This record gives sequence, structure tokens and C-alpha cells, in this order.
Amino acid sequence: MTHWNDDDFDLNGDTLHEECGVFGILGHNDASTLTALGLHALQHRGQEAAGIVSFDGRQFYQEKRMGLVGDHYTDPAVLAKLPGNISIGHTRYSTTGEVALRNVQPLFAELEAGGIAIAHNGNFTNGLTLRRQIIATGAICQSTSDSEVVLHLIARSRHSSTADRFIDAIRQMEGGYAMLAMSRTKLIAARDPVGIRPLVMGDLDGKPIFCSETCALDIVGAKYVRDVENGEVIICEMQPDGSISIEARKPAHQVPERPCLFEYVYFARPDSMVSGRSVYTARKNMGKNLAVEAPVEADVVVPVPDGGTPAAIGFAQQSGIPFELGIIRNHYVGRTFIEPTQQIRAFGVRLKHSANRAEIAGKRVVLIDDSIVRGTTSVKIVQMIREAGATEVHIRVASPMIFHSDYYGIDTPDPDKLLANQYAELDEMCRYIGADSLAFLSIDGLYQAVGGEKRNAKAPQFTDHYFTGDYPTQLTDLHGRTMSDPKQISLLKEAG
Repeated sequence: MTHWNDDDFDLNGDTLHEECGVFGILGHNDASTLTALGLHALQHRGQEAAGIVSFDGRQFYQEKRMGLVGDHYTDPAVLAKLPGNISIGHTRYSTTGEVALRNVQPLFAELEAGGIAIAHNGNFTNGLTLRRQIIATGAICQSTSDSEVVLHLIARSRHSSTADRFIDAIRQMEGGYAMLAMSRTKLIAARDPVGIRPLVMGDLDGKPIFCSETCALDIVGAKYVRDVENGEVIICEMQPDGSISIEARKPAHQVPERPCLFEYVYFARPDSMVSGRSVYTARKNMGKNLAVEAPVEADVVVPVPDGGTPAAIGFAQQSGIPFELGIIRNHYVGRTFIEPTQQIRAFGVRLKHSANRAEIAGKRVVLIDDSIVRGTTSVKIVQMIREAGATEVHIRVASPMIFHSDYYGIDTPDPDKLLANQYAELDEMCRYIGADSLAFLSIDGLYQAVGGEKRNAKAPQFTDHYFTGDYPTQLTDLHGRTMSDPKQISLLKEAG
């Protein structure tokens, strides 16, 4: 008998939570409106909060709101409070720091050289260590976001220009990040040395844009120019004559780029291009490779919506088994839909997914999912499909098993909560989920789906530590912890 604890019915706990999204534009009269539109396209990267900072030539303006972009930034009155032709914005899912308005980015600071606002997607693996160091020297931290460390490092830099101070600061940071900064005349973009987190450059009527994904360029009608290279810093500056200068600075010793595989598996929108590769095509390829690696006799291929849909199309095309929408997703369930007592939690997946009985009853079903984290959602979906009359339920997962935590901006459960670490054998895992068979895509199958080549063990082409344990950077905060280290980042808990 399966013993459930209260967490097993958490509707949002059995997933890898989104990271964050950034958007910035320089030199456009509708900068804040365009930023709000861009953030709307990046909403899938974070739904907890959003913020925008603008500058009108005289002063900076800031709006930070908890909740969705569309709940606040579609209001003309809100956008009217953000005048100016330079703006950056951020949509957030917290990976460090609690859910509180003080942590909503962009973060703004008054410096000797003037005001500066910064926003980033990702995580610094030495942020807590540096935070403790600067607090020990008398610094005062107002947030629990690791982004604030960068502001302190900028303020302390001996360089004269804002751009040089910014570069000096981020060169001290480890981890995976895509960061934007804005001063009175500059929009600066930077990407981590390994290129873990994505960042692209666009152009709208000659005005530069930087954002996390190409789908944000599409929504504002901007042209894609190129990806920001790993380790690169691009400085765009408004000149007195109204023109914009663009300077790109690259590291002296650039290492090969290793984009995060989970951008292709899960995070990025299917219509985005990440590092020059179509996310949709990569996901379809994952399904095709899965059909080759783990074939099954069945009557219908059914995606677990929405993430499993492109892979399911690929699986169906490769296997010749018909594709059907056997599960219908309810898109209107919010995170606070109902007070989730255990009785209500027992409805579990049904709040988000309903079985399409006409396409399932009496059939052998192949369920295609993009990933399995804790497995509790899979248990409920298999149960739902069986109750809808399926004669067999086979699960095929379009990514490898997840064994390890992430420290670069993906909020993963502790390793002992991951399904792959709870069962030594695939058969045991399959029995727990309640399926007739279970198979995961191999790491080589995933690499070939995304990049066309198998994994190079000596020099991996992608960041894949959640599958392999091969972390691409130092993990200073993790390995530097001692028993005397404080257990809390902050002593302040916001009400609300």
C-alpha cells in the first residue's frame, strides 16, 4: 500500500519550477509598454512577481507588483508611472530569497556615479558567501536576493565608469546568469561565462533589446540579431546626438558554451530559439528518439499537457501510433484556486487535467511526459487514465532521470525527494507510478535531439548536471558551508 504524506497532493510541488525572465530596451519612447509586453511573453519563466524600472532623462521610476504581468501592467495608469525611453523588467520565480516585495527585481541603488538598476535570471553559486563577506565589512542588505550582492560590488569597485564597475562586479560572481543593468544612459547585458542561462539581442527600429527568449522579441515585432555570447558583456549607450553606440566586450579566455538542457526539455517556450536551435524541433526530436529507444505496442499516443505535446507528436510520427489529446488541460486553475485541504488535494491532478474518455476507453495508451521529478503527479495521471477505461498505460519520458539538484536558477527538490533516488530499479519506479511500463530517454538520445551529436564525456556540449552530476562551475556556497554558518539569509519576514 502506498502511504501518502500531505506534500504528495501539492499541485505545484511535483515539477521543476521556472527560473526568471528579463527584458530591456534603450532609446524607444514606449520603453515601459514594450517591456511589459516582453515580460508577458516571458510569463512562463516566473509567475510570482514582476517589476519594471524606467528613466526619463531626469529620474528613475519603479513599479513592483506581486502576481502576473497581465494583472498589473496592462493598466495604462500603471504604465504612465513609468515614463522614459529606457527600461528594464523582470518576471520572477524565487530560487534564492523568500517571496516578498523587497526581493522583486529590478533592484535599484543610488551610487556615486548615479542610479543603477539590475535584473537577472539564474543563480550565483557564490552569492551567499560574498553576501556574508560584504555584511562583515559593514554593508547593509535590504533584500534576500543574490542580485543585491552585485549592486554592492558595483558600488565598491574602483573603476570610474558604470560599465567598468559592472564588469568588475560580475567577474567576481560564479554560477549561471543572464543579467541586465541600466543607468541614466546605458543598457548593459551580460551572460555567464559558461552560457548556462539564455540571453538574446534584438532590434526594434534601430533600438537595442535584450531578453531571455526570442518569443519576447516576436511579441513586440523586433528582429532577432544574435545571442549574447557566453561571458560577453554588451554595452549600449545613448549619445548626446540621439544615436546609440554598441560595444561588445568578451572575456580574455572564453570557454566553450554549455547551454542548459532543461531550456529545451521544459523551460523555454516552444516557439523560442535557444542558442540558434528551435525548442519545438528539439522536443519533437526527443519524442522521435524515445520511440526508437523504448518502443511499445499501443493504440494511442497521449501527451501530458502542455510540456509533453511536441515530444508526443514526434513519438507518434516515428512509431506510427496515432496521436490524440487524451488529456485536456484546464488553463484557468490559479495557484490559490482553493484552500488545499487534504481532501481537496486528493482531487489532485483533476483540477488541472481531465481525461478525454472517448479517446482512451478500451485502448492501450502511451503517455508522453517531458520529465518526471517526484513522480506524485504521474501516479495521479495514471490512475485517472485507468479510471477513464484504458486497458494499458505505458509512460515514456522525453528526458533522462533527474538525480541531482540544480544551483543555477532552477528550483529543484532535495535529492532525496527525487523519484530517481527513491528506487534503485526502473521496475520498482514503474510499480510505484502504477504504469504497465516506464522508460526514460537516454542522455545520448537527448543530446542528439538537441544538438545532433552524442554527449562528449570529456567536454559536454550542454549543461546537464541534474542528469549526470557534472556541474559546470564551482559551487562555493554549497561546499563552503560549515556548522557555524547562519541557517537564514535574513531575519526579517514580511507580513502579507
